[in-house]
Amino acid sequence: MICTSIQNKNYEEIIQLLGSEDIELAEIRLDLCTLNDEEIKALFSESDIPLVATCRISKDIHPREAERRLALAIESGAHYADLEIEAPANLSKAFQKMCLRNGTEIIRSYHNYEETPDNEVLQMALARCFRYGADIAKVVTTCHNEQDCERIMSMYSIVLEDQPSLQGKLIAFGMGEAGRNTRLQCLKRGAPFSYACTCPEEATAPGQWTSAQMSAELYKNHKGFYASGLKMPASKSFAQRAILAAALAEGTSELSGYTPCGDTDAAIAVAKELGAKVSIQDDVISITGISAHAGGLSLDEVCVGESGLLTRLMIPVLSVLNDKSFVINGHGTLPTRALSMAPDIMAAHGVLLSNKDKKDSKEVFVPLKVKGSLVPGNADVPGSGGSQIISGLLMALPLCSKDSHLFVSEPKSIPYMYITLDVLRHFGIQTRSEMEGDAQMLEEQDWSYCTGINFQIKGGQHYRAASFKIESDWSAAAAFLAAGAIFGSVEIEGLEMDSLQADLSIVDILVEAGAVVSQLEDNTVCVTKAPLEAFETDLNNAPDLFPVVAVLAAFCAGESSIAGVGRLVSKESNRAEAILQVLEQMGVEARIEGDDMFICGESLSSRLLSGRMLRGGQYSSRHDHRMVMALKLASIATESPIVIDDEACVGKSFPEFLEMFTQP
Repeated sequence: MICTSIQNKNYEEIIQLLGSEDIELAEIRLDLCTLNDEEIKALFSESDIPLVATCRISKDIHPREAERRLALAIESGAHYADLEIEAPANLSKAFQKMCLRNGTEIIRSYHNYEETPDNEVLQMALARCFRYGADIAKVVTTCHNEQDCERIMSMYSIVLEDQPSLQGKLIAFGMGEAGRNTRLQCLKRGAPFSYACTCPEEATAPGQWTSAQMSAELYKNHKGFYASGLKMPASKSFAQRAILAAALAEGTSELSGYTPCGDTDAAIAVAKELGAKVSIQDDVISITGISAHAGGLSLDEVCVGESGLLTRLMIPVLSVLNDKSFVINGHGTLPTRALSMAPDIMAAHGVLLSNKDKKDSKEVFVPLKVKGSLVPGNADVPGSGGSQIISGLLMALPLCSKDSHLFVSEPKSIPYMYITLDVLRHFGIQTRSEMEGDAQMLEEQDWSYCTGINFQIKGGQHYRAASFKIESDWSAAAAFLAAGAIFGSVEIEGLEMDSLQADLSIVDILVEAGAVVSQLEDNTVCVTKAPLEAFETDLNNAPDLFPVVAVLAAFCAGESSIAGVGRLVSKESNRAEAILQVLEQMGVEARIEGDDMFICGESLSSRLLSGRMLRGGQYSSRHDHRMVMALKLASIATESPIVIDDEACVGKSFPEFLEMFTQP
């Protein structure tokens, strides 16, 4: 990326400059710009692009004044703050504490305005930068000849050979006309950004490019990704649960915010098979329920479309409602996806699952025979296989005549269980729950520390009609948000930041990777690109994010790790295998070790300058909607077009995705 240094400007002039298309990241020289305290606060708190706060100590700027101005910027939201390594020790310590307290990335910088010293001096300067707390070390010298340029640029190979973990954490280039090209080439070597000026008259040192010149040379014909005013479809996780609950209820429910997709429409079809009356007007579904009670139905078969969630919800629910054995059928990829752990979990409640068609496998698949009535009571069930069958039990057990206690050990996809409880609450079903594990970490909603969940479910309850709005879908938003973080900027309207949806964690992942994420008052989420670095995340609770997050990692400098590989096997495709194959075909180094996928990434700037764009060509989605979304995200930065064998499968969750993701 290109960081434009802004100096000798007042507040209004800076605001005007930040609105320029040529500026994607800016350094605000607090020592050289005319800004009062309130203007500094406003500038760093309201900017839509990442800002670097710099205040050089000089005869006009005392260290205490530099500290004060930097503090105002850091506490107001500066993305980065830069302090020279020659700063007094007390200022250095205070600066480091301020940055750590406010989540500001630390740049420690060394400048030599006379020469490019020998490698030993350069290495000592680099070591001092990191010893003084740098997240990014900036080493800038004056180059007089080609040998000086080679010496300063050799720092990248030296650093990466000795400490590969520092990839993307060094900015080294030469000043002077001789060093002019190093300002661009440093991006090719892995610098997170380089510095440019607004115009030749505002150059901070000889040889500096203007941001317009550098942008033209770096991006050439690459257009990036810019979108605003986007609206996501309804969360099918919420919609399917709500539609089924409305079908079970007494009275007429109205669910607003409906958008059609394959899985949601399959839930509507199931509601009708149960006997509910359904009508749709614009984005409102009206459902008159069946006043469900145990043994009130006598169905031979239901079809759940291609939805794994709907399959697992209907097994327990129909086991209560139906007065005889039944078959669950489906189509698409569903019959190829094993219902792992479901037979054992249902057996604990007196229900037997078996294959309708003879198979040479111990696993159970759709079409599925279900025999026996759901038995309430106490049961310990494993949660390591996911939440869907447990969500089905949470919907079904309240309809039983007696109370139940359900203990779920090693739970995964925990937020989805609580989505179920939230939907049930709307329809008058009350269930108590208590997590076991590290209390402090659970209070902070770090579900990886949850060792088990106790659910207390009162029997003899009845669903009552409800009216509410279905949330917009965070999983649908993920590809757009990642595109903004890597390639430009995105604004999506109507996303709830306090949602229970597990895929809300895409926000935390983008922030950890370095993107700028903000929220407007009307639930509009904004993501703007910034230098991206490797991250670690656990997607055991949000496996649907894995394909998009894997592509994001390919553009983050360094090696990222994503846990949750084991949750990917029984999705629409074997997603672990599919993701790894796609990354390798694109030329991205990746591997799986146990439950973790490791992905070696490289910044977009480095890929553009080195010619290491992702490879285009023929790709298979494996009929998996999430893989289509990930492939479309990757296609923004491929050397040739990507051709996907089956794009239509994206209609399973997001029929308008292809149209919305296409850039003008």
